Amino acid sequence: MKLVYFAWLRERVGFGQEEIDLPQEVSTVSELLNWLRSRGENFEEALKHPEVIRVAIDQVHENDLDKNITSAKEIALFPPMTGG
Repeated sequence: MKLVYFAWLRERVGFGQEEIDLPQEVSTVSELLNWLRSRGENFEEALKHPEVIRVAIDQVHENDLDKNITSAKEIALFPPMTGG
C-alpha cells in the first residue's frame, strides 16, 4: 500500500510517501493512524491529533474513521484545510 503525506504532515514525518505492508491488526483508518503513531517520534508528533487528519482512500475523501482500508492501494493523509 502506498501512503502519501501532504503539507505539514509531510514536514513532520520527514518524507512525502512510502510503500508499506499493513500489519494484520490494521484494517481501518483509525487503526492505521494509531499504528502510524507508534512508528516513532516524528509520526507521534505529526499525528498527535488524529481527529483533525483528513484521509483519501484511493483518491476518494473519507470521513469515516471505521472505513475498511485492507483493499486500498493508496491512502493520502492531509492536515485540515484552511483559507478563504
